[in-house]
Amino acid sequence: MQTIDYISKDIKALSINDKISKAQALFEKFSYSHLPIVNKNTYCGTISKRSLDHTDFGDKKLIEIKKNIRVFYASEAMNWFEVLQYFATFNTNLIPVLDQNKKYIGYYELNDFLNIFKCTPFLHEEGVILVVSKDINDYSFSEISQIVESNNATLFGAFVSKIENDIAQITLKLSSHDITNTLSSFRRYNYLIINDFQKDKYLEELNERSNYLQKYLNI
Repeated sequence: MQTIDYISKDIKALSINDKISKAQALFEKFSYSHLPIVNKNTYCGTISKRSLDHTDFGDKKLIEIKKNIRVFYASEAMNWFEVLQYFATFNTNLIPVLDQNKKYIGYYELNDFLNIFKCTPFLHEEGVILVVSKDINDYSFSEISQIVESNNATLFGAFVSKIENDIAQITLKLSSHDITNTLSSFRRYNYLIINDFQKDKYLEELNERSNYLQKYLNI
């Protein structure tokens, strides 16, 4: 799948010399968070809807509010997952696309890439979502893959979903299987199981021991 096939040119980029009111009108017509700005065919950046909301700029032009213009873009050679990451990083639903000569050639829309993601095995295949955590310097995806595969399961996908206080949370999509042994293997490798998607034998044993101890103390 080539991301270049998803480049859209339905909306013509704004010119740096266009009036701000033109950008405001486009934002009213289309549900984009940002719009691209060019000077002839040279990319200048994007203007956000939020930066223009509830303000009357009169006859001012975009060139007069350069401080509101933010520069971010994707290249035509990027893969779809990198582009999807950019949508999240820049909190946008439109990303300008530049060619190898840094010339503006169109834009990507978020919905197109979400649809690509929906068709991946990570979301499309039936399976188990497992979230584990470990020190950011101690985990590795090769180790995670080895743990999963040693328990006769398939790893459909994995990504770091959170990093806090040098602890990484990794979200995994596994094929459907008896998860108990997989959980035990992760614990042996000092991974913490984060999500409570089901009770496993380890937790059941802990509960049994706790209940037994409580009965003993109550004698």
